[in-house]
Amino acid sequence: MEALRNYDVHIDSKKRVTLRGAKYHYYNVREFENGCIILEPRELSVPRDISARTLKDMDRAISNFKSGIVSEPIDLSDF
Repeated sequence: MEALRNYDVHIDSKKRVTLRGAKYHYYNVREFENGCIILEPRELSVPRDISARTLKDMDRAISNFKSGIVSEPIDLSDF
């Protein structure tokens, strides 16, 4: 894969690097033992609303819990 831009940067006193002309505000950083750093752009988005079906299932679960329709307790002692 051909590089679109190639330039040198330095780390400032607060260990920051400035990206010139960055297209995104957020990046995922992966740093490897050999010194390679991979930046992948991230788009932060507002989560979608909870669907009507999910809300209905939650209401039914709470109704079952209040009326005593529950499963046997789960043994988590192994964890």
